[in-house]
Amino acid sequence: MLNYTGLKGKKVLVIGLAKSGYECAKLLHLLGADVTVNDGKDLSHDAHAHDLETMGIKVVSGAHPLALLDESPIIFKNPGIPYSISILEEAEKRGLKILTEVELSYLISEAPIIGITGTNGKTTVTSLIGDMFSKSRETGHLAGNIGYVASKVAQDVRADEYLVTELSSFQLLGIEKYRPHIAIITNIYSAHLDYHGDLENYQNAKKRIFENQTERDYLIFNYHQRHLIDTSKVKSKIIYFSTQQPVDGIYVENNYIVYKGINLIHLDDIVLPGEHNLENILAAMMAAILAGISITAIIQSLTTFSGIEHRLQYIGNNKTNKYYNDSKATNTLATQFALNSFKQPIIWLCGGLDRGNQFDELIPYMTNVRVMITFGETQNKFVKLGESQGKYVLTAKDVAEAVDLVQGIIEPNDVVLLSPACASWDQYDTFEQRGEVFINAFRKHLPSH
Repeated sequence: MLNYTGLKGKKVLVIGLAKSGYECAKLLHLLGADVTVNDGKDLSHDAHAHDLETMGIKVVSGAHPLALLDESPIIFKNPGIPYSISILEEAEKRGLKILTEVELSYLISEAPIIGITGTNGKTTVTSLIGDMFSKSRETGHLAGNIGYVASKVAQDVRADEYLVTELSSFQLLGIEKYRPHIAIITNIYSAHLDYHGDLENYQNAKKRIFENQTERDYLIFNYHQRHLIDTSKVKSKIIYFSTQQPVDGIYVENNYIVYKGINLIHLDDIVLPGEHNLENILAAMMAAILAGISITAIIQSLTTFSGIEHRLQYIGNNKTNKYYNDSKATNTLATQFALNSFKQPIIWLCGGLDRGNQFDELIPYMTNVRVMITFGETQNKFVKLGESQGKYVLTAKDVAEAVDLVQGIIEPNDVVLLSPACASWDQYDTFEQRGEVFINAFRKHLPSH
């Protein structure tokens, strides 16, 4: 950790405790700042608040008194808190600096940073880069929006390692000097407009990831959205990725991923499915190459990386059949994504809590479905859906029995996909529990050695 002295003796106000506020307050205290923590919720019985108070940090909770601004503090706010709350509106009127804790992670990090943002895919890209590091001799530490507070992780990262940080638009709004050596924007679509006000503000928040970069840094960007950035304002070297055509960067051609004219891996050898994931894979590969990870380690990752738990997660194969756990698909949109991700015949496990909706919007995505096995409260709806499309439909009492039924009807090269399109609460406490039942049932049918 760098010996950063820029906050020593300064008045700092942390707004919003939560996990990031707690770690941020502790680090600010360590750096010699005069810290006050403020949260709108009552923290009188909060263990973290008591912990901070024992360090001598002042905690004000239950409201956001404007008097906290009277000493013109630097503000570090929880990313999820909107700027429309009265204390932040007043702070902006007074011209006070309002930051998020990722700024702090940059100020103290000895290591170069890989920063990943985008509307879709940023968690997958971050996780995949982390997996590529784990297969290599290099070291990367995951941080940020993926669930590890960046300013905490940054304290333990060495200069010869990388800090791999997932960044939300909320976090990026609160940066000042933050500068990733390698920045990735996976894509930019319309999202979080209730927070940002309009699409232009949201896009501008995402683009802040490269505003402090220099010509020594890299920006990895989706070639098919290149119109969204004014390249004259980008100082770093732009490297594109494309699933559709050769570009100055990394791309797909003739079913191979190609970099500098070299075929790196055939698409059939990658276990993470789907066109959307192919873009994620290209972005992650490019960052890994720039970070010095060997091609051998990158390819090893691509042939084994199972994805995010319960989100189109590859859980293994039995003979020629690959099994995917998409238990997090609790609505039809997520299941459309999943069904669209495979070119092979699909045995589709579906069903769950009945919220009163029909499932006709899934019909255009059912082309590759060979068999449906359905369970839960919506079972009869899925039977009707499948039969209307001429599909072979089986019924099961639950997910475990559905996997049992798979064994009697599976054919070579079928993909087995749990993508329920429904919440889990009719039979399981959580979608995670439902996914674990699927994984355990799959393992039960593996041949014994």
